[in-house]
Amino acid sequence: MLRFMDWSIVAMGCALVLASLGVRWWERDKGRKGAGLDQGRRFPGAWFLLLLGLGMIGAKVPGLLYAPHPVVVIVDTVNVVLAVTVLVLVLRAGRRFSWARVPRAHE
Repeated sequence: MLRFMDWSIVAMGCALVLASLGVRWWERDKGRKGAGLDQGRRFPGAWFLLLLGLGMIGAKVPGLLYAPHPVVVIVDTVNVVLAVTVLVLVLRAGRRFSWARVPRAHE
């Protein structure tokens, strides 16, 4: 039963990666049709899903495939880098969102 739950986490990570590719394709198609896209909002949305999915996949796959210890350590290090990157993207998006809500004083 535990192996099934581990593989379901890997499947969810794959679904997030595919969703990221779908969002990116949809934004690119929308941009071709002439709809104005906010370049600042484009980047974190698709990348957030991609990095989150890759982190989920990287967390479980080495253990499920009985990878040697050095491989597990390398993948865990890459997962830490992905986690920090996701944190930076979320903080940047939150800051951008909070600045958008602050009313500006008229001069």
